[in-house]
Amino acid sequence: MTRISTFAIRARLRNCQMSPRKARLVVDVVRGQPVEEALAQLQHLPHAAARPIFKLIASAAANAEETYGLARSELMVAEIFADGGRTQRRGYFGGRSRFKPILRRSCHITVGLREANPEPLPGERPGGTDAQAGGEE
Repeated sequence: MTRISTFAIRARLRNCQMSPRKARLVVDVVRGQPVEEALAQLQHLPHAAARPIFKLIASAAANAEETYGLARSELMVAEIFADGGRTQRRGYFGGRSRFKPILRRSCHITVGLREANPEPLPGERPGGTDAQAGGEE
């Protein structure tokens, strides 16, 4: 079984037909939670963004299980964010020959999973690197 120290298992969803603002509402709920808890919470959220984010986190967890042999219970959502994607610009003519734009926004959602309690690799200090430990000598 491979141990990962500062490495994150990543998965990306590109061109999701949803505005990034709506996706960020759901993304902020699950950030920093264990994977099993995040998936359970996403199943009961009423937001439309919950379903694609659920599938994305489940896919990242399956990738971690298949590639690195890590169990879902060992993983946590270390980072997750929604960036703006392409915008489809359409419109129609309103009153007095004015153009009324319609913007169909999309977003890119990226998730990074890490081990919840990683064991230190040989040669690493349990508290992190020497610079993070406060410079004790």
